[in-house]
Amino acid sequence: MADLRGTLQGCLLGLAVGDAMGYTVDSKSWGEIQEDYGPNGLLGYDLVNGYAEVSSHTQLAAFTCNGLLLGLTRGQVFGKMAPYVMYAGLGQQEWAIGQRRYDQPSRNHCWVFRIPELRRRHCTDTRMVETLNRGMNGVRGKLGTLEMPINHRDTPASISAAVAAGLFADPNRMSQQEIDRLGAECVALTHGDPLAFLPGAVVAHLICRCLRDHTTPLRQIVEESLKALDDQFGREYRQTAQVIATVRTALKY
Repeated sequence: MADLRGTLQGCLLGLAVGDAMGYTVDSKSWGEIQEDYGPNGLLGYDLVNGYAEVSSHTQLAAFTCNGLLLGLTRGQVFGKMAPYVMYAGLGQQEWAIGQRRYDQPSRNHCWVFRIPELRRRHCTDTRMVETLNRGMNGVRGKLGTLEMPINHRDTPASISAAVAAGLFADPNRMSQQEIDRLGAECVALTHGDPLAFLPGAVVAHLICRCLRDHTTPLRQIVEESLKALDDQFGREYRQTAQVIATVRTALKY
């Protein structure tokens, strides 16, 4: 258990490290990166007041993890609970509340809300905040699902929610198919295009498998995740083939 806990912490720290290094060049071309940082590109942190800031990607992953843990705790304590994805949505909505400059609540469900660095507005995806706020206060009063998308966005802004699903999932209480679906569902809360949430299933599969299998080559686990994606979603979503082709293209580099 101690080894797994350290591995989970390392995964979240790795996400934060990559986020802190990468957010500054996220929307730039290689030429633009070289122009700003030299011929070798970005080689370290672009510090802000001496600190390496994280963006909404790391924040969202932390809040989604906290929401999933809240659901699990409720189930263990009370013997009943809603579907896990609803608690993931609760965590994401609390993150959106934390992005407000004013009108902060006196009580909250997620303990990470009390960490200022995980609520600081920094490179925040404002459209995601608006989507989560609509889920709380809008006409629909809820977030998106695979069956009833809340929008047709396909940006990668919510993929970190699938990271939380992969970290949280335990094969002893969930099948791999359920884990993959949870990854897709966590993304679909705010991004309704299949090109957004289908990669969420792949990400959740990869992280869950890699955390608990240190012997199988990564390429083999990737291929396994793509087959699982096709088996579960291929008949329903034609975009599945595009996601699989894109991932296989990435494997060549």
